[in-house]
Amino acid sequence: MEKQAKPRHVWFDANRVWAAIGVVLIHCTTDFSGGVFPNVPPEERIVPVFLRSVAEFSGSEMFFFFSLFLMAMRIDRRSPPYGHAIREQARRLLIPFAFWTVFYAFFRLLKADVVGYAPQIWAQLAEPQAWLGFFILGKSQYHMHFLPTLFLLFLFYPVMRLALRFPILGITLFATLGAMHHIQDYIWSLGLDPDLRDYLIRATKVMGYVGYGLAAFALYGLWRDGIPRGESRLIRKGAFYFAGMAYLATVPFFGAALFTGSWGVRENWSFYGHFLMPLLMFSLFMGAQYQDWSPRWSWLAQYTFGVYLVHPLVIDIFDAIVLSIGIAPAMSPWMVVVSRFILVLPAALLLAVGLSRFTPLAWTIGLGPTPWEARRQKHVQRG
Repeated sequence: MEKQAKPRHVWFDANRVWAAIGVVLIHCTTDFSGGVFPNVPPEERIVPVFLRSVAEFSGSEMFFFFSLFLMAMRIDRRSPPYGHAIREQARRLLIPFAFWTVFYAFFRLLKADVVGYAPQIWAQLAEPQAWLGFFILGKSQYHMHFLPTLFLLFLFYPVMRLALRFPILGITLFATLGAMHHIQDYIWSLGLDPDLRDYLIRATKVMGYVGYGLAAFALYGLWRDGIPRGESRLIRKGAFYFAGMAYLATVPFFGAALFTGSWGVRENWSFYGHFLMPLLMFSLFMGAQYQDWSPRWSWLAQYTFGVYLVHPLVIDIFDAIVLSIGIAPAMSPWMVVVSRFILVLPAALLLAVGLSRFTPLAWTIGLGPTPWEARRQKHVQRG
């Protein structure tokens, strides 16, 4: 029975769903400018900062981990040539990325018009250098960095395959993150042109995040070979402990945000607590693989990529409405955060489901063929 249930890996789907919830909550816990409500007393920031700290049990790095685990599964099962594998990932990631890049580049004008910085957005849209940043760094919206970074990570999958043969290499994530942190601190200290600095920072991030791939490939190899029920329980208990310690390590970072009203820089163990959390949370869910997971998790999981892509537009609509009708000054920080999350999460899910059922746009969230692929399929069927 366990062997029959294993390919469904519903535990994996449940993890994806909770990660999507965490990402939405992260982006709902700021003020209307993306800050930490700097103009209120510290006690009024308690709820937003606490919810942000909880939400960061999952984040965009968790989505990197999921994607790399799935990459390990595909590579292990099919062993495609390198060029074919990269072309497939380009089709899966970069085509939707191009669509959403253009969409968000202009959609930002909705909120900008309400707040009053639309002229700056229009000026940015007229700069070729800005569009270069949109398409290479994903700067058209704060969450779009995920897709181009993930594609660049896939280029290094032959290195990650080492961890399938030698799972001990999964622990090198600690070293790659440390090296990334060290070189990024140095780059920031150089006083470089901001645009050049952004590209260098992204390059070092990709190199550092290869460690996530090594850890994901190592865990996939262990899961593929089979982890007995008893050992899975031990993994879950250990992951609970280490995740708790990682959370405690981030307390100084969030404490500083609470008292200063600004997001600082993740330093020392606050840095490692945050960036090691995806490995620990993934291990926790994998340790629960033998639990009786509802198939509803698998149904929800198919929309997590869509929720990730569309939730910022729902947040902007919420903010634009609240600001335009003039009730924002009367809302305390906790009211802004809680009401935004309660409305945005289900709305983003409904929008993702709607896009999946609208064939001409389902491909934008990875749930359907592109228009030219659909035409090709029809041509082949007619032929």
